[in-house]
Amino acid sequence: MSTRFGPVQVQITVTDGAITDAAAIEYPTSNGRDQQINARAVPVLEQETVAAGTADIDMVSGATYTSEGYVKSLQSAIDQAHLA
Repeated sequence: MSTRFGPVQVQITVTDGAITDAAAIEYPTSNGRDQQINARAVPVLEQETVAAGTADIDMVSGATYTSEGYVKSLQSAIDQAHLA
């Protein structure tokens, strides 16, 4: 999903109909600020995805654009995997 600062793409692993892993395989890293924000935000988003098992996760404060792009990409991955 495209964001103001660059694309965000999420890949999920599904086992027995449940999300067992989530990885942001693309996200903004073009400058130091992006790198700093996303080094903190991406692991939180990935952990919340596995814990929730859905795209209904909390945004990370200070990483609104990345969070929004992550959730949209996550929902797309969930749809492609034919989960709920």
